[in-house]
Amino acid sequence: MQAIREFFGSLMLTELLKGMKLTGKYFFARKITIQYPEEKTPMSPRFRGLHALRRYSNGEERCIACKLCEAVCPAMAITIESEVREDGSRRTNRYDIDLTKCIFCGFCEESCPVDSIVETHIHEYHGEKRGDLYFTKPMLLAIGDKYEPEIAQNRAQDARYR
Repeated sequence: MQAIREFFGSLMLTELLKGMKLTGKYFFARKITIQYPEEKTPMSPRFRGLHALRRYSNGEERCIACKLCEAVCPAMAITIESEVREDGSRRTNRYDIDLTKCIFCGFCEESCPVDSIVETHIHEYHGEKRGDLYFTKPMLLAIGDKYEPEIAQNRAQDARYR
């Protein structure tokens, strides 16, 4: 009996009619397309975009050169060189991220004990050449200085999940 039902089902093209019904349902439904440059969709506070180095409120950089972010990076995109200051504290003199290698996993951000390296909401950046996506310490600090209020707000929203 089942074989006869399948034979007549295939003869009458019921699967095709079901597919056409579904297509017709969405063909006449309201479209949800946005006009991207003018309209933007909301972003999660946990979105991982362009990297930035943060400073304390007194202007001193947060990075203590513990090199945890360099060690945990699966793509080996971070390079850090450090030196000891006269006061005995250790700070970085070189902090580079190669964004052509970076997979934006967020491990560097999670491993940082002083919340120095963060990933911002900036996703609209590009490079004409490979070297354009090689970010140095001054470039990362400049991004952090420029977007600090937004970074602090996103960190505060995400604090209860950390």
